[in-house]
Amino acid sequence: MDNVVNLSAVEMRSLISSGHLSPVELLEACISRIEKLNPAVNAITATCYERARHEARLAEQAVRHGDALGLLHGLPIGIKDIEDTAGLLTTYGSPLYRNNVPDQDAAVVSRLRAAGAIVVAKTNIPEMGAGANTSNPVWGATGNPFSPMLTVGGSSGGSAAALATDMLPICTGSDTGGSLRIPAAYCGVVGLRPSVGLVPNQRKSLGWTPISVVGPMARSVADLRLQLAAMAGLHDSDPLSFPSDPAQFLATESTDLGDLRVAWTEDFGVCAVDPTIRSLFREKLSMFEHRFASCEPLDIDISEAHRSFDIVRAEAFVAAFRDDYENHRDRLAPAVRANYEMGARISLQEVAWAQSAQTNIFHIFQKVFRHYDIVLSPVVPVSPFPWTRAYVDRIGNQMLENYYRWIALTYVVTLATNPTIALPCGTDSQGMPFGLQIIGKFRGDKELLAIAATLEAVFNDEAALRRPHPDLESLPAMVPALRQNVTHPTDMLCA
Repeated sequence: MDNVVNLSAVEMRSLISSGHLSPVELLEACISRIEKLNPAVNAITATCYERARHEARLAEQAVRHGDALGLLHGLPIGIKDIEDTAGLLTTYGSPLYRNNVPDQDAAVVSRLRAAGAIVVAKTNIPEMGAGANTSNPVWGATGNPFSPMLTVGGSSGGSAAALATDMLPICTGSDTGGSLRIPAAYCGVVGLRPSVGLVPNQRKSLGWTPISVVGPMARSVADLRLQLAAMAGLHDSDPLSFPSDPAQFLATESTDLGDLRVAWTEDFGVCAVDPTIRSLFREKLSMFEHRFASCEPLDIDISEAHRSFDIVRAEAFVAAFRDDYENHRDRLAPAVRANYEMGARISLQEVAWAQSAQTNIFHIFQKVFRHYDIVLSPVVPVSPFPWTRAYVDRIGNQMLENYYRWIALTYVVTLATNPTIALPCGTDSQGMPFGLQIIGKFRGDKELLAIAATLEAVFNDEAALRRPHPDLESLPAMVPALRQNVTHPTDMLCA
């Protein structure tokens, strides 16, 4: 079948079930695409081709035998290199773990494999997942498929680039301050930060904190729904996880946009945003706001958000990296060291204040949703910048306080804990993808996905709003120094 990698994950799964697409054929097409395009973007890190080929053959046999098939049966998948994968190198982007081959899958990986997904490869991240620029000393930098010398954001940058180039149909991500949403926006794909606990997150050292989640990333809302249905549900590795019916995410019903009360904001009143992004956001919004019952500017006071996020985030770093800091301080990334040290200096009084402030922000957002069904904003405040820059330190005339302040548009929503999705919405003035952030009601993931699917259909009919695609034909000729001065593990294959 020609161009099989261009099919949606939903189409692939349907064709596999009907016997019209072989999982073996699909896998080989994905491997071929990886070998052709990955040198230009460096999205894929460790690979597991031989094991994947064996699993694809078993998947093909299951179809022939008429066996019961999982939701993701035969679909190749990329796993963010922050999640443990049994028998497959998991480095966390750190030299400390360049030879780490876990014995067990992380809970979410185990669940995806149980649903029939075939783990093909790991996807690139910043070192230890810290930061919104995907580059590390083990694998190097990931380049944007639309312009490989520009960033893909982070920390799920490898997953976003792999999807945008059709190397893989579905990938995993995770999100603390925007790690699912920012790369999705910069690469023109879809990323969902689900409600806390909807997808089990086994990695949290602080099991009761709502700051970090695991979630799906895909090329369309329908593909995202399919993956989420396989990921969601109660798991004893995460104390915040809760039961969920997968069928609710597989529903394909749309939403009547004419019934929606919508609020919009360029900056939540506290975020630095480049004037060009402000203007672009308003321009995009003007093309579809007439479809809503109402569309009004958002008026909230979340002035405590920055300091609250600083402390809550630093607390998580102290919990996660204490052993690494005490035993290998000089080998940790500067960003990881700085965040740990910031957290170590914070008093119990400050932690209590930050958690109280986050609770207040939660209540403020929930009051908003008594009057509105969704809130719209840009995902990121600037167009993609060169990946050789670690982060954005100035927006307009405003100097930023630290290396992650530029991602405030997403982390203020993290504090509220509402589900939020990054949806492709055309391009910006530089021809790079522009992402729309859609925030839903508390625990309203199903409704949010239905709204996003409806907006996606509207956008598909309008050239200025439609999901953009990179020029894949020219990518093989663009091989920037993404892996320059990188020390690689001895091998990328499974143990």
